[in-house]
This record gives sequence, C-alpha cells and structure tokens, in this order.
Amino acid sequence: MADAPGAGKAEENDSPSVEQYLVKDPERFALNVARMIEQAGKAASAWAGPRETGERRDHVAEPMADMVRTFSKLTEYWLSDPQRALEAQTRLFSGYMGVWANSIAKMSGTESREPELAPERGDKRFLDPEWGKNAFFDFLKQAYLVMSRWANDLVEHAEGLDEHTRHKAGFYVKQVSNAISPSNFILTNPELFRETVATNGENLVRGMKMLAEDIAAGKGDLKLRQSDYSRFEIGRNIAVSPGKVVGRSDIAEIIQYEPSTEKVLKRPLLICPPWINKFYILDLNPEKSFIRWAVEQGHTVFVISWVNPDERHGSKNWEAYTREGVQYGLDIIEKETGEREVNAIGYCVGGTLLAAALALLAKEGDERVKSATFFTTQVDFTHAGDLKVFVDEEQIAALEQAMGEKGYLEGTRMAMAFNMLRSGDLIWPYVVSNYMRGKAPLPFDLLYWNADATRMGAANHSFYLRNCYLENNLSNGRMEMGGHAISLADVTIPVCNIATREDHIAPAKSVFLGSRFFGGEVEFILAGSGHIAGVVNPPARQKYQYWTGGKPEGELEDWLAGATEHPGSWWPYWHEWIEKQDARRVSARKPGKRLKPLGEAPGTYVRMRA
Repeated sequence: MADAPGAGKAEENDSPSVEQYLVKDPERFALNVARMIEQAGKAASAWAGPRETGERRDHVAEPMADMVRTFSKLTEYWLSDPQRALEAQTRLFSGYMGVWANSIAKMSGTESREPELAPERGDKRFLDPEWGKNAFFDFLKQAYLVMSRWANDLVEHAEGLDEHTRHKAGFYVKQVSNAISPSNFILTNPELFRETVATNGENLVRGMKMLAEDIAAGKGDLKLRQSDYSRFEIGRNIAVSPGKVVGRSDIAEIIQYEPSTEKVLKRPLLICPPWINKFYILDLNPEKSFIRWAVEQGHTVFVISWVNPDERHGSKNWEAYTREGVQYGLDIIEKETGEREVNAIGYCVGGTLLAAALALLAKEGDERVKSATFFTTQVDFTHAGDLKVFVDEEQIAALEQAMGEKGYLEGTRMAMAFNMLRSGDLIWPYVVSNYMRGKAPLPFDLLYWNADATRMGAANHSFYLRNCYLENNLSNGRMEMGGHAISLADVTIPVCNIATREDHIAPAKSVFLGSRFFGGEVEFILAGSGHIAGVVNPPARQKYQYWTGGKPEGELEDWLAGATEHPGSWWPYWHEWIEKQDARRVSARKPGKRLKPLGEAPGTYVRMRA
C-alpha cells in the first residue's frame, strides 16, 4: 500500500521516531473527531432509514448460522480428543512464544533466535518499513501470521470432515483472517496511524463521509466504492461500439453492431453474456472491446443484453431465458440477415445457459447454431471453486425465502458474494483506503463494470443454483427443460472451450472437465490470467499467453504438460478456428436493414440500475 500524499513516511534509520505517532494539534484533532462522529451518525441514519420504512430487510441470519455450524464441526473434531486438542493449543502457544522471543530480542538489539514468518508472496498489506523496524508493529504482524496460519492448519488437518464442510471451513477462516488483519485498523497499521496523526484526523472525516454516501447509494446496504464512478457513462465513454437494438423481449434486447469491413463472414455471431453483471465487459472501451475487435475481423455481431430483473421477472426460469433470450436472438438474426447458420459464444453463466439451450434445441431439431465457443464456462460443477461454499440445501432454501418476498435477489448481495471470493483484493484494501484514509478510488472502467450490479430473478437463480451447483444435473443428463431431460451429448457441433489459468469463479480444472461431456469435437484453450483479464485481452496489448494442445482428455495438468505455449492473446487463434468451420464471406450487413431499429446501442436494458 502506498503512502497517501502528505502522510509521514517511516524514517530510514534503525530507530524509528515516536514523534510521527504523536498528535501535534490536540484541539484540531478533537474537532475532527467530532466531525467524524457527525458523519458516522449520517451513516447510521442511511443504514437504519430503509429498515424503519420496511424498504430493506436483513437476511444475515442464515449466512452467519452456516459459518457457526461449519466452525462447530471443525471445533468438534479438535476437541473430541484431549490429546489432539492439547497438541493444537501447544502449536499455537509455541508460535506465540517464538514471536515474543523475537520481539524481546529486537527491542534489546540482539539477533532473533526464532525464524520469523514472512507474508505470502504478493501480500501488499505489510509493505510499510515500520512493519519490520518497529517492534510493536512487527509483533502485531508476526502474531497475526502465526494465528492465521495456525487456523488454516486446523482446517487442513481436520480428518473426517466431508469435503464440502472442509471447503467452507477454509473459506470462512480466510474471510475472518482477512477481516481481523492489523492492517485494517488505525491503531495497528503504522501507515494509517501516521496519516491520521499527520492530518489531525481529517482522513477519518472524509472516510466517514464516504461511508455514509456509500450506504445511501446501496439503499441501506454498503455499496463498496471501488472506482470513481462519476468518470464513466454508459454509451458515452463505455460500451460505445456503434450498433442498433433490433429486437426486444421481456428479458433481452438484441443488439446488432455496425460493420467496419466491406465483406463479412456468412455466419453471424451471437454472443450470450452472463446476466450476473452486464454485457459490456466485452465492450469496455475501443481498445479493450472484444465486440469491436470481432467486428473488425468481419463478424456480424449480435449480442444479448439481459434485463435487470425486478418483480415482473420473478417467475422467469431457465427455459424462459432460453426461449426469450437465446432462441429469440436466433430468430432475430434469421429475420434480419436471412441466415439460418450461426456461430455462438457464451461467457460464464451465459455459456452454461447456452450449453443447456443447445442441448434443448438439439432435442427439438433446431440446428441453427453451427459452432459454439465458451468463455470460462462451467457445464460440470464437480470442481466449481469457492462459490460452492454458498450452495447447500439450507443456504439455498434461505435464499429462496428471501427472493420470494420481492421476486428477485438484490444486486448488492450477489456483488458482495463475488467480492468475497477475493476479499483480500476487492474488499479490505478499499475499506482501508476509502473509509480510513478518506481517499477516493481512481477511475477504472473494469471496476465500474464490476460495481454495476444486477438483480437475480427468483426462479432463474434458484434453478441455476439447484441444477448446477447443488445437483450438477447438466453434465449428468438430469436437467429438465421444455419437457425434456437434456443431454450435452446431443451437442455434436464443434466446440471451442476457453478456460483461464487463474480463474476463481470458473476454475480451469472445472472447465477442462466439462469438455468431455459434449458430443462433438472440442478445441480446448487455456489462457493466462483470470476470469476477466484472461478473456478481455486484446492482441494489441501483447499481454499474458495461452496454451493449445491435443484433445482435452485425462487431467488438466497432464494436458498442460504436453501443450504448446503461445505469447499474447488467444483471440486471433479463436478467429482462425472460426474460419476453419466456415470462411465464406458476403457483403457487409447494416443493422436494421429488415427489422426496424428500436434504438441505438447499447440499448435501454443495460442502463437499468439495481
């Protein structure tokens, strides 16, 4: 973490000065504390107001109860055997004694006898020199590292826990450990301490004001500010690729983009993005836009822009999203271009829906999609990663009860769940910077998109959680849609399946395993980086790498050992794969040639706020 402008930096000598931690102007400091308390009152009012009017209800009991249940099972294992419990306590006590001995040695100027724990590589919380030079802060850091690693070891060595409980225990331990880090508190973080003293508490006034604003923006829930949102406007400097809305159903707008080449591929391209967040992750700006790049390669691009659901959409399930989204998009393409052969892309849960839709359409004899590409898409959920922590019968039942009140799940709850997957990067650094340092975040288009949360329709979300995460029905041929038990084996068209190596939402191992369930040939590509950066990686940036190899069979590690690594973006490789399916070209198609346009891209649905 970098020092804020004006914050006092630790001195470079071996005897850090105490002066930097002493308040210089007590009267001004006291005045700012009073101002901070005033802003805290506004934050409390912003939280309480919607609850007093009934606009907001809290549903925290089940998540907290699940964490307590999980920790109870973990505790039961360690306490059921006195010898085992004693050994665990001894390990912790021994760790603390080592920290104490090192602190005494450091204070007396002698060499430490016990090896010191070091933060994990990439951990930015303890970069300030004072974490190592100041005996007090070094003690806090070392004690924290001992405790957090001891807690992780308790989970790892708890024999007899079922895999789901172990997974949840590890996840919850990580969340608690991240929350109680000394870097999160003013008096235990040397950088925050110095900054508070240097500004006489003005940082706290600014931070509490931002907290009140963010709770008000979340209508009673904290909408964590991760970017300067005022710098972006959809259709002005984000999601700006030119096009027309050529179709609109209750749950989807179909956008057709303007061509930029004289000739285009004969097969149009239909993109099915996730409805969790919005489609313009593929059109952030002209430099990063996959949509613009695909148009420049000669694709006639159509994109599904999902509605931000409200009470009217509570009963719309996966079949509705297939009929009124995917199938409706194919109908619009056929009416607008006259083409019955289409290439399709699905991203994340949009890809899961596309895969299910293709299986259903195969049952019904609809063969318009001739190739399918999946971006970080899971169709089998055996190795579904940390999101499975939130999915078991008790939690889904509680969620369904909460969604039943309005017909949807609030967007802030889904956003927080995704942020928790990387709380060390997406929650606590912003809590510290925003509300303690009082420093507004910088403008960042990706984090603007990340904060543009969408609600989840009740029937749709319940179907997804139960059929995919809980019961894994899609890959096992048990998912029922349109009166059919659908099977991915019926999807015999060519498939290009793209995973990213550091994905925390759709783990590469999970995507790789899913490749074996399709009935046709599968081209598997492993891209560098994660769920977003590994996909949104334009060739011009020359970043990361990707791997290609033989058939996706066996284990991912074995496949990767025999794969070929290529520098840069996988986009051109994918385009070549598309042209291998059908490289025929026709004259460019202007949007709205046959269907009357309903408006300019990016449309109206994408502008709906949660």
